[in-house]
Amino acid sequence: MDIATKQPGVLKPKVGSRSQNIMASRVVLTVLMFALGILMILPFLWMISASLKLQIDVFEFPIRWIPENPQWQNYERVWAGRYPFYRFYVNSIIVTVGATSLVLLTASLGGYAFGKLDFPFKETLFLSYLAMMMIPPQVLLIPRFIMFNWMGWLDTLTVLIIPNAVSAFGTFLLRGFYEQIPKDLSEAAIIDGAGHVRIWSRIIMPLTRPAMLALMIISAMWRWNDYLQPLVFLRRVTNYTIPLGLDFFVQENTAQMNLIMAAAVTATIPLLLLFLITQKYFIRGIVLTGIKG
Repeated sequence: MDIATKQPGVLKPKVGSRSQNIMASRVVLTVLMFALGILMILPFLWMISASLKLQIDVFEFPIRWIPENPQWQNYERVWAGRYPFYRFYVNSIIVTVGATSLVLLTASLGGYAFGKLDFPFKETLFLSYLAMMMIPPQVLLIPRFIMFNWMGWLDTLTVLIIPNAVSAFGTFLLRGFYEQIPKDLSEAAIIDGAGHVRIWSRIIMPLTRPAMLALMIISAMWRWNDYLQPLVFLRRVTNYTIPLGLDFFVQENTAQMNLIMAAAVTATIPLLLLFLITQKYFIRGIVLTGIKG
């Protein structure tokens, strides 16, 4: 017999009660997170509901979440109205795809150089490169405006793509990922006669898909939601991107909240779909690169 059972006043540890406490805490946490998730998604659900209503029914109380007669023509009026919303959409797609593609290329090359190569003053140069993240973008608006005006880039989509092709944050993100890849792979490839371009493209790049997808989503969100740069550098309505076009659309349709909500839903869907499709790789990339919220 166990000694603890022979001695009076000594109680055996209750293993079952501990597991029950853990299970209860998990249930409470799950219910709490579910409730918070519902609260966060309610505004989006209301936005969708309002976009399918007549203007007179938008602010009715209690809220009728599912309209009796959905007004699908609201989206048609948004996309084919006086200022077609599809034009803003096309501009945002061009800017987002162009700038994000260049960021992935330059950040990957920079991350490989700082993470896998050895050269003089590497750490000093990398710290100087990271110092760019400390400069508020608002400080650079006036000199960039003067420079872009001299180059003839103002009021073109080029002004939103080329200057955003380099990201210090992207290089920092991928450098941390590259440093975790064993050097044995690169050294074995060098022994076989491969150069750095081939090592980067054939060996390193296939291993960095989670980090690249994480950077792609972050960069796409920045470019898609960017409001300040289009406001300063663009003039014609036909060159507006989604944020600036949505603001212009609100000013033109102040009293038509149903149309404004239809435009807002249209502007939100692409990023939502992008995240839903790549969320597994995005979360994995964030975990592996060590970024914490």
